[in-house]
Amino acid sequence: MKHNLLEICYLIGSVTFIIGLKMMGNAKTARKGNLIGAAGMTLAILGTILLHDGDVQPMVYALIVGAIGVGTIIGWMTAKKVQMTKMPELVSMFNGMGGACAALIGLMEYHNYIGQTGPSIAIVLGMIIGTISFSGSIIAFLKLNGTMNKPIRLPSYNIINTIVMLGVFGFGTYIIYSGADMSMLYLLFVCAIIYGILFTIPIGGADMPVVISLLNSFTGLAAASGGFLYDNKIMLTGGILVGSAGTLLTLIMCKAMNRPLSNVIFGAFGGGGAAATGDGMKGSIKDISITDLAVLMNYSKKVVIVPGYGLAVAQAQHVIHELELLLEERGVEVKYAIHPVAGRMPGHMNVLLAEANVSYDKLIEMEEINPEFPTTDVVLVVGANDVVNPAAHNDPSSPIYGMPILDVENARHIIVNKRSMNAGYAGIENELFYNPKTSMLFGDAKSALTKLVTELKTM
Repeated sequence: MKHNLLEICYLIGSVTFIIGLKMMGNAKTARKGNLIGAAGMTLAILGTILLHDGDVQPMVYALIVGAIGVGTIIGWMTAKKVQMTKMPELVSMFNGMGGACAALIGLMEYHNYIGQTGPSIAIVLGMIIGTISFSGSIIAFLKLNGTMNKPIRLPSYNIINTIVMLGVFGFGTYIIYSGADMSMLYLLFVCAIIYGILFTIPIGGADMPVVISLLNSFTGLAAASGGFLYDNKIMLTGGILVGSAGTLLTLIMCKAMNRPLSNVIFGAFGGGGAAATGDGMKGSIKDISITDLAVLMNYSKKVVIVPGYGLAVAQAQHVIHELELLLEERGVEVKYAIHPVAGRMPGHMNVLLAEANVSYDKLIEMEEINPEFPTTDVVLVVGANDVVNPAAHNDPSSPIYGMPILDVENARHIIVNKRSMNAGYAGIENELFYNPKTSMLFGDAKSALTKLVTELKTM
């Protein structure tokens, strides 16, 4: 009876995962989808604890409940307190913890299955992939928070990484078929950690959204291996969904950057080594005052705002929403142009603007907004850089050449808000700054936009 009830719980949980994931594909239903998935996970956890076959010591239940309690408190408080600028780091860290859990399952269970080929494959494979996801996510976390703001590339790092990867999986194969003892598994664990570090360290900052998504898919695959080991349907379903969704998202972002995944992993840019110096740039930089920008926007019919990571850093999402509402009161049509890889993680700008209650209908994807730029009076670029760089179209020598961008250069007036003339996350000089139609509004986004809103209110 218990077993049947548990299977029903797992079935319901699996269905909620699928429904929740489907709903998270739309900004309007994403929050509800997340809650539905969480409810399914809660049901699965409670079912596993309460409907487990066999006798379990009370101390075991106490440890499980205590661990869940500690984890819930830490996760809840961390998620509540995190700033939007730190959200990518949080996602990367949480993903790394998922990989670590999958790796620990392998380390704890291997001694029970030594010599059994099928379970050993699931254990070793899950441990390798989970460990790579864990150590890679930690490096990604350090890169995103600025601790490791430049990629480290060893000489012939592609060859070194490939050799280490083949060595790790070769060693894992040896452990599976030789029935090696636990000491060999611990050594494999260390080797997988090293490979995860080597895998992520050379990848530049501009590719971090792709890397986060790829590591997320690794964690899903590792969890699916645990599902095979335990013959646990919901663990298998959840792992497959996470792994496949992460893989699809990775491929979508690679397509948005017009780069194959192999180029992201083995030929990453963004470290500043190949950055343009700007010596070949022609033209001059024009400033614009707050007053002149207010007049320009006040008499515009259509304004498109392009948010970037600088908007998140300045925590200016609320004031830019206020600017949007103020312009709309005066009959100006306002939209937001969202590039697939803007920010530091997939969907970063969507989440940022949703926090400020910006209507989902105003968040327009790149393919839909690009044809509208020629009829746009003013484009306001706030903290975005690489995703609006015309070098992607004009300079075959640029590392981002061929990458689809937001075609803001086609608008009648281009306003770029930046703190300075520093290059973007990819370390590449931006041709847009020298466009005759471009005017620079230097300064912190929140401060500049607040002054702009104040100026507009006086008109």
